[in-house]
Parts: sequence; C-alpha cells; structure tokens
Amino acid sequence: IHKRKVNMNKEIMSLRDLKVSIIDKIKGLVQELKSIQTALDLSERLPLPPIPQLYPDEVPEKKFEYDIDILLKFKEEQEAKAKLQEQLEGSPSSHAFSHDFPPAPSTKEIGPMAQAAGASPMKTASSVVTEQQKIFEIEKAEPTEMELEILKREKIKNLYLQETLIKKINALVINFDAELRFLRHKKLKLDVQMKVADLRYITCYEELLILKDLEKHENLLQGHVNTLISEQDAMKSKLNSYLAQLEDRKCEIVKLQECEKALYANFQASLGEKNEFAHFLTKVLRKKIKCVEKKEVRREADEDDENEEENDEESSLGIDEEKSGSEDEVFDDSVCPKNCNEALFLNTIQLRQKRLDIEKALTEEKKVAATLRKKYNALAKKEKVVAISLDTAKRELETFQWEKQQRLNELYVVVPLKLHQVEYLVNGDMPSDFSQALVFTNQSLEYLQKRIVDLHNEKIMQREIYKQAQEQYKQLVQDKKEMEIQIRWLEEKCNDLMMKKFGRLVDFEAVQAHSENIRMEELEVQIMEKEYEHSQELKVLEERILDLQQKLMKLTKENTSKLQQLNQFYLEKQQLETKLASLKNNLGVEFQDPRTTDIKEKSRLESQLKHMAHATALLREEINLLRRKDGCSRELALLSRKDRCRFLQPLSPQDSETPTETFPVLTP
Repeated sequence: IHKRKVNMNKEIMSLRDLKVSIIDKIKGLVQELKSIQTALDLSERLPLPPIPQLYPDEVPEKKFEYDIDILLKFKEEQEAKAKLQEQLEGSPSSHAFSHDFPPAPSTKEIGPMAQAAGASPMKTASSVVTEQQKIFEIEKAEPTEMELEILKREKIKNLYLQETLIKKINALVINFDAELRFLRHKKLKLDVQMKVADLRYITCYEELLILKDLEKHENLLQGHVNTLISEQDAMKSKLNSYLAQLEDRKCEIVKLQECEKALYANFQASLGEKNEFAHFLTKVLRKKIKCVEKKEVRREADEDDENEEENDEESSLGIDEEKSGSEDEVFDDSVCPKNCNEALFLNTIQLRQKRLDIEKALTEEKKVAATLRKKYNALAKKEKVVAISLDTAKRELETFQWEKQQRLNELYVVVPLKLHQVEYLVNGDMPSDFSQALVFTNQSLEYLQKRIVDLHNEKIMQREIYKQAQEQYKQLVQDKKEMEIQIRWLEEKCNDLMMKKFGRLVDFEAVQAHSENIRMEELEVQIMEKEYEHSQELKVLEERILDLQQKLMKLTKENTSKLQQLNQFYLEKQQLETKLASLKNNLGVEFQDPRTTDIKEKSRLESQLKHMAHATALLREEINLLRRKDGCSRELALLSRKDRCRFLQPLSPQDSETPTETFPVLTP
C-alpha cells in the first residue's frame, strides 16, 4: 500500500513539473504571438489564449517560502496593525517593530523562476519598440511594388505563424488535460483499491481478534493431541521392541530345548541296546541337584501361557527327577559300579553337567520372557487407553474448529459496488439506507433473468393450453347437450313402444332385479353335465385300474413260479456238478468199465448241462421281461417255453436209450 501511494505521489509530482514546464512554454509562445500580432492589423489578430497558472494547492512546499514582495506586504500589514494599536493605546511602537523585522533576502536567494519571469518581459518590450520604430520608418517612405510584395509575404507568414502558435498552445493544454484525466482516473481507481483494502483490513482485524480469543484454547487442545500422539508413537516403538525381544527369547528357548533333546538323544545313542546299566546311568543323568531352581522354573512356566507344551515336558522331567531323587539314597553316583564302562560313566557325568547348564540358561530365558510378557501386556493396556483418549481429543479439536469457522462465517464482509451495479432506487433516487437491499452475484442475476424469460414462455404455453382446454370444454358441453337431446328422444320412443305393447310404462330394472338370472341357471346346468361326464370317466378309469392290478397279480405269480423253477434248476445243477466231481475223482472206474460207454456218458452229461444253462438263461430273460410289465410278455413267455421244450429233447436215440437220471422237462 505504501509503495502504491509513493508511486502515485511521484506521478502527481511529475505531472506538476510537466505543468510548470508547459506554463513556461506557453508564456514564451504567447510572447512570440504578441510580437507577431504587432505586425498584423487589429482585424487580423486572433485572441490570445489564456496562460494557465499554478494554484497554491499544487505547490504546498512553497507555503513557507518568501520573496521581497511577500516581505514588504507582510511589513505593511504589521505597520497597519501597529498604527491601530498606537491609536488605541496612545504609545508609538512602529519603530521598534520595524527594527525587529528581518532583512529582505538578496537576489541570490530569490528563485531562478522569478528572475526568468522578470527578464522575459523586458526582452519582449525592447523587441516590440524596435519593430514599431522600423514600421514607422517604412510608413514614412512610399512603398514600391517589391516592398508591397514583401509585406504581403510577411503578412501571410505572420498569419500562419499566429495560427501555428495558437495550435501549439492548445495542443499543449489538451495533452496536459488528457494526462491529468488519465492520472485522475488512475487515482480514483487507487482510492477505491485503498478503501477496499482498508475494509478488508477491518475484517481481517476482526478475524484476528476472534482467532486471538480462541488461540489459547486451540493451543491447549492441539498440544494435548500432540502429546498423546507422541506418547502413542513412543508406546508403539516400545511394544515393537518388546515383541522383537520376545521373539529372540523364544528362539533362544527353542534352541536350548533342542540342545536338551540332542543331549538326551546322544545319551541314548551312547547307551546302545540292552545295556545292563541303562537304568542306573539314566538316574545319574537325571539326578536332581538344584531343586530350588527347578521350582522357580515351574512357577515361571506356569505364568507363561504360550509355553504350555514346554511346561508339560518339564513337569514330566521333574516327576522323573523326583522319582530318581527318592532313589538317590540307594545308589552313589560318585563311584562307577562294577562291570560298567568307566568312559560311559564319565560321559554320563559330563552330559549331566551340560544338562544342568542348559536348564539354568533355560530358566533364565524363561524368566526374561515372562518379565517381557508382563511389560508388554501392561504397555498394551496403556496404549489402548491412550488411543481412546486421542480419539476423544481429536473429536474435541474438530468440534472446536467447526465452532471457530462458524464464528468466522458470522462476520460481515464488505462488497464494493459501482453505481451501475446498484439497482435499488426509491422514487428514482438512490437511498442512503441499503439495509433492505440484497446483493446478488452476476451469475445468480443472469439465472434469475433467464428464469424470468422461461417463466414468460411457460406462461404463454399455459395460456395456449388453457385456450385449447376451453375449446375442448365448449365442445364437450355441446356434445353433452346433443346426447341429452338424443337420450330424451330415445326415452320418448321407448315409452311409446311400451304403451303400445303393454298399455302402460314398465320398469325393466325392477323386473330384472326381482327375476332370476337365466344365464346363471344355464351355467349351473352345464356344471351338472360336466360333473356327470367326469364321474363316468372316473368309473371307467377305476375299472381299468382294477384290471391292471389283476394283471399285475398274475404276472407276479408267474414270476414267483419262474423263480422257484430257477431255484430248483440251480439245485439240480449243483447236484450234477458234485456227481461230476465224484466221477472225476474216482479214477479206478476208467480201468474197470469200457471206454466207449464212459465217453458217451460224459458227452451226454455235458449236453444236459449245456441245455440246463441255456434254460436258466431263458428263464432269466423271461423274468426280466415280466419285470418290465410289457404287453407282449405272455407271448415271449410262450415262445421261450416252446424253445426250452425243444432244447430239452434228447439229442440222439442213443442218448435216450442210455439209462440216465430223470430231469424235469417243462411242457407248453
């Protein structure tokens, strides 16, 4: 703002300097114009343009400057005041005042502008006098033609110079006025901007007051949130470190347990199979030396939830050690027994020492893991509490920010408007109170104007629709009248016909209401007919169902008989197979009987077996056909019986003559 004001002041001062220079130029041009007009007639002389002057407001720095004229004038004023005082008081005091007056400044102290202004009129006056003398001398002598021609040329030249000088003066004035208007417009624009800046400064100051009023509470809330966030981050980092330490401890515990298992495996491998001193050496290995440490291990293991399997193993080992401890009084582990390998005994002692070291390290690791677990659980609970308090603090901060924004939105904001933007007039004049006015943006105003046009078009459309509806209403009213006339004519015609037919008017609606419905009776008759037809069809279907059931019974009986026959054939087949097996096993018969009869008997039996197999296959096919319940089952059964009877006939008369066992043959 200060820079803009300084720049504007510089532009005003430069324009003031330009005005001073233009005034000097105009003064010089006016003097030239006067000298030119002396050579012209009075009728040919144009009026001199006015010389612009500097106003006291344009040179405020000269308010405290003085020259001889100002001092003399001031002296005269003071003398006049002194005379008035002498007349009133009767005591002379003008001499004293004159002695106290400061001396007049020298010509050096007077500005160069005043000297130039005093010198220029002297030069112009001398030039005018010389020119007048020349003119008088020329007028005394009679001019020749050449002189007249020269005078005409000079006259034309002077007229041209007069016009050009006046145009120059006017051009200088016009250009200066244009610069002045441009600077005035710029200054007005800057004044508007400065005023808007001042108004915005006021609103910003009000906002600053509100923010300062709410700053303490906001800082408290923000500080509380920041502290909670830092605490949460610190707790998360600690939790992560505890988790990492727990994982390391678990890995160490697993390694120690693997070492312990490897130790027991090494001990079992060193014992070998069926060692006489295995029980003694295991007691030596598992001998309980530090019971206090074992009890502490059990307590820590009971507190740790994640190492239940390890606790079970330790408890089992502890039980074994207790059992072995009860027997410590019986044997002495410091002396190797007889017939025992001394190297194996020493190895067992070393393994026991290693086991004790491993168990000691394991107890320490479990203690550390238990303490870490406790710290982790306590810190996790604290972290949950901090997270809940952080959420509440954030919600409080959000509500406070919302309230602060609401208070800032309640402030009044100044909107600068130009006169052409103000359309709120009262009796054609702009009112002084704009409290009842509304401020619209250009977009909303354009939308409202567009909406006015749209409503006007909609109004026109609604008028057209209303006109069409009126015409339609008129047409419907006319149609209604015509229909009423037609109804009356038809009623009169109906009454005439009733009078001619019945001799009186009859109310057909009442007659139809009291009379039975003929259509309903017809439908009831049709329903009864349909019910009778359906009952007949149901009877036929029931009879057919009975016939089919009887057929099914017959087929099932035949099927059962066939199954019984099949069972009988199967039993006979088994008997024949047993006989054949007995004949094959009886080897002495081959040497006793003749060979030909045996061969024939064998072939006959084989043919009978083939026929029986074929008959059983046919029976199975017949049973399957009966199960399908086809209509042609009986024909197939008869055919199969004929075929079976045909296949069961003897193949040759020789076979029929031979004495054989009787087989049941089916007859058709």
